[in-house]
Amino acid sequence: MDYPNRLEWQTRCEFNAYCKNVLRNELIDATRESKTRQKHEVSFSDLSPQEEKQLYTVDTYDLDGEGEAFCINGKRITTKLLAEALHTLPHEKRQAVLLYYFFDKSDVEIAEELGVPRSTIQYRRTSSFEMLKKYLEERADEWD
Repeated sequence: MDYPNRLEWQTRCEFNAYCKNVLRNELIDATRESKTRQKHEVSFSDLSPQEEKQLYTVDTYDLDGEGEAFCINGKRITTKLLAEALHTLPHEKRQAVLLYYFFDKSDVEIAEELGVPRSTIQYRRTSSFEMLKKYLEERADEWD
């Protein structure tokens, strides 16, 4: 190649050398990091069955009994009681409550999904909340 200027040629060579140095140093860093990681990490396939069992836990639920209880304002509310309370709601109201509180949907999203006005969904939620509150207050065990 014929460069019109010796300074331009020298600049290109210096930049080329700089790029090669940067890439070489990155390769060295990546290789070092990989070796360090290999010292501290173990593949799942290399674990013994005992080691595998330490990596997870299994939740158990007492679906037949009372289940876990929440103590609020001197009242004991069990998960079973909460499920019973939800089942006392009419289908449309229960649907609005479950989609809002457990599926994190907005009133607008629920209204679009069910094909009703947003204000209807808001009314269903708020009236359901009052019904649930009354049901739980009447049936919750006193905690003393």
